[in-house]
Amino acid sequence: MIKNLLFDLGGVIMDLDRDRCVRAFEELGMTDADDFLGVYGQKGDFLALERGDITPQEFRDRLKPHFRPGVTDEMIDQAFCRFLIGIPRHRLEALRQLRGKYGIYLLSNTNAIMWNSMIAEQFRQEGLEMKDYFDGIVASFEAHCYKPDAEIFEYTARHCDILPEETLFLDDSESNCEAARRCGYQAVHVAPGTEFINLIPEK
Repeated sequence: MIKNLLFDLGGVIMDLDRDRCVRAFEELGMTDADDFLGVYGQKGDFLALERGDITPQEFRDRLKPHFRPGVTDEMIDQAFCRFLIGIPRHRLEALRQLRGKYGIYLLSNTNAIMWNSMIAEQFRQEGLEMKDYFDGIVASFEAHCYKPDAEIFEYTARHCDILPEETLFLDDSESNCEAARRCGYQAVHVAPGTEFINLIPEK
C-alpha cells in the first residue's frame, strides 16, 4: 500500500531549461559551460555545491576564473538560476490536494544558491512557504549526499521517518528511479511532458 509520495523537484514539480543556463554562463565568458553542466546530474564544482561539500561563495570563487573580468557574485547567481523556469501553479494546487491523502515529501539534488532564491520564491505563489506543501524535505546540499547514491535514499527514509516500501518516488531520471527501487522504494519515471498528478494511483 502506498502511504507516501516522494517527489523530485526539477523536471517533476519545477520546469527546467539547462540550455538557458548554458547560454547565460557563455554570456559571462565561460567557454565550456555545456561540459560543466549535466542534464540529470552535475560534476566538478557544480556537484560539490549540490553535495554541500563547498559553500556558495567557494563555488562562485572557483568559477570566476572561467568568466571575463568584472563578473560579480550576483551575476553568477542570476546566470545559474536561469536553469530554472518555474513551477506552474496547478502543480502547487495538486500538491496541496494530495497532502490530504498521502504523506508528501521532497527529495531534490539542488544547491543553496537556487534553493534560497528562485526555488523559495516559486513556492510562495499561493502565499505559502515551501514547508507548507511537504511533510518532510531532503535537499542534497543539506544531506551531503546525492541521487542516485543509495546513501541519500537511506537518509531520506530516516530523516522523514517513512518506510521505502510504502513510498512512491517520482523522478524525471530513470536512473534515479532504478536506484530508489534498489533501496526498496516503489518508483515511477516522470517523462518529459508528463504531469505527475496523472501517474499517482487513485486512493
